[in-house]
Amino acid sequence: MSEASQFEPKIVAYVCNWCTYLGADLAGTTRLEYPANVRIIRLPCTGRIDFNLLIKAFEIGADAVLVSGCHPGDCHYTAGNYHARRRWILFRELLDSLGFDLRRIHFTWISAAEGRKWQEAVTRITEETRKLGPYRELYQKNGFRRPNAPPPPKPPAPAKNNAAAQEQQLRETCARLLSEGTVQVVIGYGVGGPVFVRRAEDAAKLVWNADCQANLTTYLKRKEIKRLGKAAVVVKGCDERGLVILEKESQIDRQTLRVIGMACDGMGQPKCDTCTVHQPRFADEIMGQAGAAPSEATRAGALDALMQLSPAERMSFWAHEFERCVKCYACRQVCPLCYCERCIADKNRPVTIDTSATPKGNFAWHITRAFHLAGRCVGCGECTRACPAGIPLGLLNLSLARAAEKHFGYQAGMDPKAEPLIGTYALTDKEEFIR
Repeated sequence: MSEASQFEPKIVAYVCNWCTYLGADLAGTTRLEYPANVRIIRLPCTGRIDFNLLIKAFEIGADAVLVSGCHPGDCHYTAGNYHARRRWILFRELLDSLGFDLRRIHFTWISAAEGRKWQEAVTRITEETRKLGPYRELYQKNGFRRPNAPPPPKPPAPAKNNAAAQEQQLRETCARLLSEGTVQVVIGYGVGGPVFVRRAEDAAKLVWNADCQANLTTYLKRKEIKRLGKAAVVVKGCDERGLVILEKESQIDRQTLRVIGMACDGMGQPKCDTCTVHQPRFADEIMGQAGAAPSEATRAGALDALMQLSPAERMSFWAHEFERCVKCYACRQVCPLCYCERCIADKNRPVTIDTSATPKGNFAWHITRAFHLAGRCVGCGECTRACPAGIPLGLLNLSLARAAEKHFGYQAGMDPKAEPLIGTYALTDKEEFIR
């Protein structure tokens, strides 16, 4: 092959203004030669790099992406690179579960005095990418679809006798709270779905059975519900974890809320396979006693099966799944932790996410949705249950939840005293992938 026809990779580098950019400048002023394949985009700090930018680079034809900033402890903004490092750790896990080729995503620390390290890093990345060839697998469907494996056995629905006793206790408790004026509205389950009970005599409308699947905490963020006065909300163990996150993020005032916990052994939904909390722990009133949670092997079975596929097969799997997405945003609307008054998907100056149901737009939306829930998703499974296309969105959240537990020993909503995973950092965070 002639030199003229040799493949030359396109590499996009997002670099810190105060360290890596100056290191690259030093390499130039000291006449250090390196391949001209890198296009530098300068940003104030690695902590300001939106990970949509990495995806955008690949979408416009990049064959590799480099992110580089100050060494830990040298950040111009004190801790921006520490925050970035934690986010990189989680984002790599998400991209891996989606089937991105992680050999094309590079992270480095390069200071203003390390011109030679910049030269070596660019040379190494260019050579590695040249061997890999053009990145043509992005969003490609190579024929691999969801395996036609038999569905996992459904967890048992609540026993009829226990459910009947819990239901009666629930009605009596809610009637008492309303008659005493302790609360002005009870958010619970009715025959046709969620109900909002405001009178003691209407407490008989409340039910507890295998159809009580919704996470009712999502209603607590709505202004029209807040205007009804002090509320009582019926929660299962998995739903209760969401209250811990909402309180941490100052979205609810726990002192003005009455929580009624319902013990649950599963509702026969896929989310029940991964649920670790069947017994409410922080509720003001707890009804019933739940059995043991499923084993780790049972909980992680679906994700393990996905991760055993090759990256190309995982990319094909999600390309087929996201092809059915119509951008209805039901996953956003039903999530108790999506409470931004204006979602990034609705912003049009500039357009961050393609609003059309295109492969690029669908991938960008679901990557953004999943990563915004990193360290926050409590595994209630409402996104999967609400999706009219049946896309297993919970797998993305589960991959991030597993990464949070693996790297940081963190489980969202399990400990009210724990600091949020994103927004904090530790000096001991691992960084084996950063060179």
